[in-house]
Amino acid sequence: MNHSAKTQDAIIVGGGHNGLVAATYLAKAGKSVLLLEARDESGGATTSVKPFPEYEARLSRYSYLVSLLPDQIVSDLGITFKTLGRPIASYTPYHRDGREDGLLVSADWDEPTARSFQRLTGSDKEGRAWREFYGEIAELAHRLAPSMLQPLKHAAELKAEMELPEVWRNLMEVPIGQVIRERFSDDLVRGVVLTDALIGTFVPADDMQANRCFLYHLIGNGTGQWRVPQGGMGALVQELLRVATSAGVEIKLHSKVVALESGPGGVRVETEAGHSYAAKDLLFAAAPQHLARLRGQPEPKSLEGSQLKINMLLTRLPRLKSGMDPRLAFAGTFHANESFTQFETAYTRARGGEMPLPLPLEMYCHTLTDPTILSPELIAKGFHTLTLFGLHTPAKLFDADPETARALAKERALASLNEYLVDPIESVLAPCRDGSLAIEVKSPLDLEKDISLPRGNIFHRDLDFPFLDDEAGAEDRQLWGAETDDPHIYLAGAGARRGGGVSGIAGHNAAMAVLARA
Repeated sequence: MNHSAKTQDAIIVGGGHNGLVAATYLAKAGKSVLLLEARDESGGATTSVKPFPEYEARLSRYSYLVSLLPDQIVSDLGITFKTLGRPIASYTPYHRDGREDGLLVSADWDEPTARSFQRLTGSDKEGRAWREFYGEIAELAHRLAPSMLQPLKHAAELKAEMELPEVWRNLMEVPIGQVIRERFSDDLVRGVVLTDALIGTFVPADDMQANRCFLYHLIGNGTGQWRVPQGGMGALVQELLRVATSAGVEIKLHSKVVALESGPGGVRVETEAGHSYAAKDLLFAAAPQHLARLRGQPEPKSLEGSQLKINMLLTRLPRLKSGMDPRLAFAGTFHANESFTQFETAYTRARGGEMPLPLPLEMYCHTLTDPTILSPELIAKGFHTLTLFGLHTPAKLFDADPETARALAKERALASLNEYLVDPIESVLAPCRDGSLAIEVKSPLDLEKDISLPRGNIFHRDLDFPFLDDEAGAEDRQLWGAETDDPHIYLAGAGARRGGGVSGIAGHNAAMAVLARA
């Protein structure tokens, strides 16, 4: 074993965005920091890649939009990183009464949005309900978001501070499925609302885990607006690497941690290559399941990952049966087969071991908002990218025969999409030199293999509400949601409380917990 000559103030395990955020905060505070990353590059799930070698197109392979990254972290760390708003929030094509149409929702409520609701539902009632519901959530997001970068508060205390008891009840105390059924009448509208409660988790609408998922998707940065990272997710990684190294963080790649010891004086880790490093504190930005294995403890039980991820490069956008301009239809989040009933049916089928058909899915087109991820030549030719998420495709569906199941999932995802297209999606996929088409499919098992997401779970484990349970009792010290039962080990990744999504919040809070104790 090769021993490090120096004991660091902190070792960060995991070089994803949270690990880089934590490392930079500590280094800027004057701490000596060593970051260990198992792979050959930093970034984790927030990397950009060139999946189709013959085309100059750099896609955000695993994560795609930014909602949760607080402006405070951007400012604190001096990140030069721009996100772009989308004029369209969502478009959902549908067949109804023998006609093809779609529900168009602009980022800001406007006349086309109002008419779209009227055509779908026959009145203004559902549109009013939509505006009231999301207006309430927007106000809660504005009030709640600052608390995400503060020590945890107890539920009763935070609820009182919000001064929105009915909104709090709807999101924190009553199943979101029940709330959606109470507030909305139309099955399709209900499903569009429900989708934010299901991305990343495998539960029915009335499971409280769906509430937590819904909350994290809608309170980001005080607005909940999903924005496109200019230059792709890789641009964020490059900026985080720049500020980390500028602050003095030492980064070692190919450094998978395989052993961990902790004692009164601090921690020591050993890498797969046989190198040993010591520090006062360890901030673990990888999955908590891996930390549990290193410590010889039972792994935390959690839901399986349930997202199918498909990246595509298109020669042009496909036309829609509804007649909607594809530059509008794909400008926001594109939903297909995501009515409330379709979601519940798909969940039931997947729970029973069947790949859902139709498969609920949603997509976004990065290049309509930010074409810079393509070369000028591809832009001139009219190329575009599409990113597709298939919901309710849990890891267990892929266990017995991963290759066959991935092929079936791809087939059902494309069939689900083609139901609404004049041009089958296969007809507009860019051709590759080997005769294949420019489409890349990643199952939950692939996400585990590629970037160590436990069973493909993008949140690492089940989400918690961003506050302490009242029955937990009073604490004699501030808690940041990063602490473990070892005073020298902190959770700094998605598995920390308030850790889900591309936010950097878990990294910030782990660093603050260390600095508060020092």
